[in-house]
Amino acid sequence: MTREVTHEADGPAILDASDTGDDGKIFVCRCGLSDSKPLCDGSHKAAEDEADGVVYKYEGDDPEGERREIDEIAYVDE
Repeated sequence: MTREVTHEADGPAILDASDTGDDGKIFVCRCGLSDSKPLCDGSHKAAEDEADGVVYKYEGDDPEGERREIDEIAYVDE
């Protein structure tokens, strides 16, 4: 499973002790769908049934947005 996600941030996210959960751990988003990036908010649950070898795009990078399969990710040089 692969996802195309649009990122608009242009700098690093700085994490500190306030980002830890009740268990003292920090969970970092790897699916690209979290509203609290770089922290995980559980949005990856929307992607649990994605098939291997398929590239997906979620409308608006929203886990509740329409999910569609795409042929490839196009990289644009600016």
